[in-house]
Amino acid sequence: MSRPAILVIRRDNIGDLICTTPLLAALRQTYPQAWLGVLANSYNAPVLEGNPDLDEVFSYHKLKHGGTTLLGALAERIALVRGLRRRRLDWVVVATPAWQPQRARLARWLAPARIAAFVPPGTRPPGIDAALPLEDLAGYAEAELVFRLAAPLGIPAGPPPPVRVVPDADALARASQAIRGQADTAGPDIGTAAVPAPRAGAAGATVTVGLHISARKPSQRWPVERFAELMRALAAAGPVRFAVFWAPGAPGDPRHPGDDDKAHALEGRVAGLPVTFWRTDSLRDLIAGIAACDLMVMGDGGAMHIAAGLGRPIVCLFGRSDAARWRPWGVPCRLLQPVSQDVADVTVAEVASAYTSLVQSALG
Repeated sequence: MSRPAILVIRRDNIGDLICTTPLLAALRQTYPQAWLGVLANSYNAPVLEGNPDLDEVFSYHKLKHGGTTLLGALAERIALVRGLRRRRLDWVVVATPAWQPQRARLARWLAPARIAAFVPPGTRPPGIDAALPLEDLAGYAEAELVFRLAAPLGIPAGPPPPVRVVPDADALARASQAIRGQADTAGPDIGTAAVPAPRAGAAGATVTVGLHISARKPSQRWPVERFAELMRALAAAGPVRFAVFWAPGAPGDPRHPGDDDKAHALEGRVAGLPVTFWRTDSLRDLIAGIAACDLMVMGDGGAMHIAAGLGRPIVCLFGRSDAARWRPWGVPCRLLQPVSQDVADVTVAEVASAYTSLVQSALG
């Protein structure tokens, strides 16, 4: 293949797509002249903005995310399939570590020369040229599982590179000014690598701590009073400033429940502390806000993987989810998961201790 055309399909959640970026980086390194595209959805695609490994990102609207009608969604998908078929794809890689007949069918509709996908053990579904059996998944991180698809495309086995997310330069400048009181901290590498965090290890240096207080699963939600107590404890222990992030909106919104009420409650509990409440109505703003921080404290979820993609050390709280599979990939972290698998049972002292350990090792 002198200039192969490779399409990767990942239509899941934000974190799933971010965990696919190591595969994208390896494909770009192995095939620097290739046309490399991703088919995502309108909800998760923004995390690929500015990714230097990609030539093009295609997305479609899921009805549950709003913004389209049934007929509009159907017309959009038909146009998408027709356009991708004209690409005369060499490979379509279905990058979800699960057998998904609908996505395998979509891959066949695109008429590529070859298809790589995960399949049930002992099976060989029609049209799948590189079939990876779904076995021995326990204990592996999502990034490692997805990276198994690299082998059929001639990429040597080995640990995946770090996940990657690239902030928008203008959004980062705004977030840095608001959160840190200074201009863009990214330096000349913005757009080509994870944004370097400002070093906070010098004696007396102020650490900018980001806290994401929202979580989709109830078992991942740390009570607002714990966040307030943690912030006061960290402020008493050394020079810090805080940035608080949350899912914006009302809690009763049927499509996108938000945590405006929780953010407001926290604001009332931390009066007098150096804190910026950074409302993020877009993924672009959330990415930029996290990039303006030195270190994050947050629950498992898409925002956690964004932080990992930006190279940020993370204190992460895991509830009822597979921590081995969904842990942050490629960054220093301290993972706290109680036996009950409910983060409400994680104490402030445990989080503060994990924070101190992480600062000393990652930012020291």
